[in-house]
Amino acid sequence: MASLKLGILKTGRPPSTCIPKFGTYPDMFMRLLGPEAFDYRVFAADEGELPESPTACDAYLITGAAAGVYEPLPWIAKAEDFLRAVRGQAALVGICFGHQLMAQAFGGKVIKSPKGWGLGEQDYRVLKREPWMDAAASIRLPGSHQDQVVELPPGAEVWAANALTPMGALSWPAERAISLQLHPEFEPAYASALIENRRGTLYAEDQADRAIESYQGPDDRARVGGWMRNFLTAAT
Repeated sequence: MASLKLGILKTGRPPSTCIPKFGTYPDMFMRLLGPEAFDYRVFAADEGELPESPTACDAYLITGAAAGVYEPLPWIAKAEDFLRAVRGQAALVGICFGHQLMAQAFGGKVIKSPKGWGLGEQDYRVLKREPWMDAAASIRLPGSHQDQVVELPPGAEVWAANALTPMGALSWPAERAISLQLHPEFEPAYASALIENRRGTLYAEDQADRAIESYQGPDDRARVGGWMRNFLTAAT
């Protein structure tokens, strides 16, 4: 087992009908990054469980969630306090809700966007090439969000984005921290199952159909998973 301790802060869960086939969000990240790549520790942050200290792990990864970071939930406030304590002490990676939580905790602003849902495969243009990346000029990944970061936190830079989500990927160069609105951990089959679960409630029929159709082509999940491994290895 690799010696680098990666704490996964679970902030949400897939629909119960999807878990037997696809697992939990920590399971998805472990598959993406590689089961043996890190010494994984999982903390149920959405249930109030957090590491005993900021340095209990070498790095932390914050998952996606159905909640909004601006909701007055006690566990969200506790998680923000923890991230502020971790900042500069351990490496951080935030995905979707995690991206938004890091931005809010570090002084940015997150809202439910009037632009609506970013649903299905999304294309982001790479705006700033980081040392842990290859030469790709763009990335294509699953998206599933209506909330988004609308004010940049102090010290943060945008490294990838599109017109819908201009602050879709952030880095804090001085803090060993990166975040991404999209979902490299979502296998297309899971992303489609999630849409079907929400069809007719959160998503209109035609919206769901278009999003599912978008998963027929290739994406950059493996590439971005590699970037995340590179970042975590270099940052710790």
